[in-house]
Amino acid sequence: MTTTTDAVSAAPSALPPAPPVSPRGSRLLPRDPVLRLLTWTTLVNCLGNGLFLTVNTLYFTRILGYGVGAVGVVLTVAGLCGVLAGIPAGRAADRWGSKPVLVLLIALEAVGTVGYVLVGGFAAFAVLTCLLAAVDRGAAAVRNALYAEVLPPDQRVTGRGYLRAVTNVAMGLGSVLAALTLQADSRAAYTATILADALSYALVALLLLRLPGTERAPAARETAGAEQSGAGQPAAGQEQPRDRRNPALRNLPFLVVTALNSVLTLQFAMLEIGVPLWIVKDTTAPRALVAATMVVNTVLVVFLQVRATRGTDQPGAAARACARGGLLLAASCAVLGLAHGLSAVLASVVLLVGVAFQAGGEVLSQAGGWALSYDLAGEGAHGSYQGVFSTGGSVALMIGPALVTLAVVGHGLAGWLLLGALFGVTGAAMRPAVRWATGVTAATGATA
Repeated sequence: MTTTTDAVSAAPSALPPAPPVSPRGSRLLPRDPVLRLLTWTTLVNCLGNGLFLTVNTLYFTRILGYGVGAVGVVLTVAGLCGVLAGIPAGRAADRWGSKPVLVLLIALEAVGTVGYVLVGGFAAFAVLTCLLAAVDRGAAAVRNALYAEVLPPDQRVTGRGYLRAVTNVAMGLGSVLAALTLQADSRAAYTATILADALSYALVALLLLRLPGTERAPAARETAGAEQSGAGQPAAGQEQPRDRRNPALRNLPFLVVTALNSVLTLQFAMLEIGVPLWIVKDTTAPRALVAATMVVNTVLVVFLQVRATRGTDQPGAAARACARGGLLLAASCAVLGLAHGLSAVLASVVLLVGVAFQAGGEVLSQAGGWALSYDLAGEGAHGSYQGVFSTGGSVALMIGPALVTLAVVGHGLAGWLLLGALFGVTGAAMRPAVRWATGVTAATGATA
């Protein structure tokens, strides 16, 4: 899949060759021992996240007693902190290795989550929330770099697709279990749920320690060695490295691809914010349909995500997947916009069809984006590139709710068509952007 020529950082050669990822086989878990371990870490982590995300707002407001507006401000600022954390975390992974950095960040999340049951004032709550958001987004960037190190190049995107399916299943299970806490609605129940989330982080950190050791690629080792050689002088026998600055931030084509992918990432705000508000405010469909749309999305992603990764092993193919994903997202917006003014039954059918289109666009655009984030990166600097790519997604997740609320909801079909046009144009623009990026790579060699 990769287009670079640097040596690949992977599991030690003492391990047996990893068989192809085949989650559709007779085994529930993949045969590859590394991917199987990553599956367990994803399952445990996302089960805890599903618990926490379902109850956190009510815990902050009902149990801790903070106002809804104040909590909203804190979460917004925390989102900004998360945006700022991805790039330095990725650079840290390149210098010290993805595995130790990720284990440290996950351990910090475990400790910080326990802090929610001990926090004694609003200021401490705000600081803790911002710190945890930064650690969480940093961990996301480092985790993606870790996949590049421990999975063979031709299995990275398929592996991520499989792990994303596991994520959806685990998050759903966590939400179902959290319903017991919501029903109990007591401090003890909320506290137990938050501590369970903290325990999940601790278990993930322990599981990650079992991953095979990884070596940084030559480019990363040379950079670290030069930084430690003192006085800015190159080590003996080495030329002065040029990559002390973040290589991803100096790769303009990669930044353009990252920006385009960020626009496609707005689809999550569309699904999680735009569709529920549209159903409740502007259609006659029953409110319960909000939950049904989430179920439809989750089920389709679980069954289609791995399949969508097939055929994305070259940058051009990955760009085409993004283009098709953009078209499906555009179709989704158009169909969703048509639900206004219809009967309850017909509106419900139209909305579910629109969400099905969105799920198709999601799996294609995600698969294409993952492939490009690896294909266009230097093998010696996956942390830096994943940090930048992850930051682009974090920006979209931060501004998406406001954008969808202001520009789409309340503007009827015109607002949905405008959003759909944005998705369609962005997906189409990915192809020339990727041709530019691969042309630069071919002309200058791998960017490390």
